[in-house]
Amino acid sequence: MTVSTARQRVAEPLPLDDPRRADRLWRRPVDIELRDAYLLRLGWSAPPKPTLDTLIALHQAQTALVPYEVVWIALGEERTVEPLDSVRYVVAGRGGYCYHLNGAMACLLDWLGFDVHWRVGGVQGPQKAGPVGANSNHLTIEVHGLPSPSSPDGVWLVDTGIGDALHGPLPLVAGKYRQHPMEFGLRPSDVVPGGWRFDHDEWARCPGMDYAPYEATVEDFLVEHENQSTSPDSGFVRVVALCRRDGDSATVLRGLRLLHHSAEGDEHHDIGSAAEYFATLADVFHLPLSDVDDDRKAALYREVVAKHEEFVRQSAQQ
Repeated sequence: MTVSTARQRVAEPLPLDDPRRADRLWRRPVDIELRDAYLLRLGWSAPPKPTLDTLIALHQAQTALVPYEVVWIALGEERTVEPLDSVRYVVAGRGGYCYHLNGAMACLLDWLGFDVHWRVGGVQGPQKAGPVGANSNHLTIEVHGLPSPSSPDGVWLVDTGIGDALHGPLPLVAGKYRQHPMEFGLRPSDVVPGGWRFDHDEWARCPGMDYAPYEATVEDFLVEHENQSTSPDSGFVRVVALCRRDGDSATVLRGLRLLHHSAEGDEHHDIGSAAEYFATLADVFHLPLSDVDDDRKAALYREVVAKHEEFVRQSAQQ
């Protein structure tokens, strides 16, 4: 299975009022082999029906089994935000960050018959005092056509790409939502006209995310993907991070520091060896890196250690 490793040519995004956006240009023809391999990784042996129960189950499976991770950046790999490539990364046993995880999930849901829509988002990072608006540093998803008592209009926020946040989808209705051990909020955005604001739990490093109501395209994300995956100032370049979310906890690895957050509180552990590091990636985050040879793994671990030690030095000086 071929996965593109070349950078995409940065093209100008369509104007927001361009009628071509309504065509959902991110959609791709069904690839049965990719679809079924993706489903198999999530635990399905056959395509399920496009119901609300299926949406919830797929979302929960992805956050538990496919890691939010930027190990690929530290390995020196180049990635695109082409949806089919994103699916291939998942099928190959890897994870990714928002463009890959939500891009792949949107593709899968679309192939299964769900009414899926890409949205341009902006995650407010820990260094930001306020919302950043829909600045394209995040791809999120809406799924329409699934009415329920909690979502009378049938619209759902689907996001497997914030890492330590949602375990399942949220009805796109203003309010507070409990997904143990966290509480989230949804409300109209204060900074994006017609958009929405997702408020993360107070425990989290990132306060939240705003997103716009218009249909997104691949081109909307090319510049930010390039910046976030290559700039020396990017947090994804400076820290090798992974996240996993299940039904009652969130687990985060930043450098060598492992954090497990549950209703009982936070547990911290510093990884002490290469063997422990790669065992943690495989056993905790379902990232065995079976396609990475020993020399590349050794180089990766050296980089993780160096960046972790630099982080500790900087923290001690503050």
